[in-house]
Order: sequence, then C-alpha cells, then structure tokens
Amino acid sequence: MEHTVSLKQNHEFRRLYNKGKSAVSPYFVIYCRKTGRPVNRLGITTGVKLGNAVKRNRARRRIRALYRTHEHRLLAGYDIVVVARTRAIYGRYAELERCFVQQMKKLGMAAPKGDKPQ
Repeated sequence: MEHTVSLKQNHEFRRLYNKGKSAVSPYFVIYCRKTGRPVNRLGITTGVKLGNAVKRNRARRRIRALYRTHEHRLLAGYDIVVVARTRAIYGRYAELERCFVQQMKKLGMAAPKGDKPQ
C-alpha cells in the first residue's frame, strides 16, 4: 500500500469510533475522519465473533486487498477503520468490492471522476 500507514494505537481507533463518520454495509462498517496528513492511515478490526484466527485473518486479507486495489481512487489525508462482519469471510469478492466502493463514495473519500486523487 503505497500511500498508507497502519493505525495501531487503541486511542486512535476509539477517536474514530467516537468522532468519525461511518458507513454501514452487510460486510463491514467503515469509520473515517479527515486529518491534515499527506497519507491515509488504515486500521482493520476483526472481532472474536467472526471465528477462529484463520477466519479472522482471511477477513483481514480480503479487506486489505480491497483497499489496496482501490487506493489510487481515494483521497489522501484520512484515518480509516474497517470493522469486519461475519459476511466478509463468506461473501463473494465482487459483492464485497461493490459495497466497499459504494461506502467510500458515501463517505466522500472517492476522488471525483476525471480528477486525480491527491
């Protein structure tokens, strides 16, 4: 991920949950908040409810792949947390991708068509 740093601190996740904008889909919940940084920061959360470590890691890999393939279309300067839901493990990838793009547009993070993201 070329213009992305990982979110790791608990207080950063909590700040996004409390003060960030959110978008909900059957596959995941996305929280975002604009920052003044030149890069995006991404955090992925998978709860124990999803299943064992193998299933949680599968969900993380799928979400990371979604983000990586659409990173060039997103505006820079956001903190993003993606909370996986159970359907993120078993859902079709094309459906996950459609929901991800739709949520990014809803949150105002997708660059307008014809414009290059900053």
